[in-house]
Amino acid sequence: MKRATGTAVIGIGNEFRRDDGVGWAVVSLLRDRAAQRPLPSGTRLVRCDGDPGRLITFWENTGLTVVVDACFPPSAVPGRVHRWCAPSSGGVLRPVGPGRHSTHGLGPAEALRLAEALGRGPGRLIVYAIEGADRSLGTGLTPAVACAVPPLARQVEADVEQCGDASVRGLGAE
Repeated sequence: MKRATGTAVIGIGNEFRRDDGVGWAVVSLLRDRAAQRPLPSGTRLVRCDGDPGRLITFWENTGLTVVVDACFPPSAVPGRVHRWCAPSSGGVLRPVGPGRHSTHGLGPAEALRLAEALGRGPGRLIVYAIEGADRSLGTGLTPAVACAVPPLARQVEADVEQCGDASVRGLGAE
């Protein structure tokens, strides 16, 4: 197995399902901002539809992976951001199950379990889930979710700068 290096920031979603496009919106903003303030060397910004095989390919052999996705819990507060870290958080990213509130067939939790079983997981994983209000057909984020994008992009930049530099040097890999 290759040594884990570099960073992947993966925006999961579908820009044609309103708030489900928030992961893509964050990656797009990070690309725009990187033109003025580049991210650490070895950082890849990618958009993904949530397919587990693609997720695994994007995060395989990375020292750090940051995943940004929408979530739609029953009592959503649109724009609220949740952060989960592995392996240091001690928590477990759990599959949502049959009553899931996602537009993806399988989610990041299932992809992570599959990747770990195959020995293809990321070195360190940070997941951001942004609560959405609307996942109907159409483009454009609802106002509350759109307002969450700039501060979340700044937080992802901080994570990448803090943790990503270590992974490029090989310190973030296990």
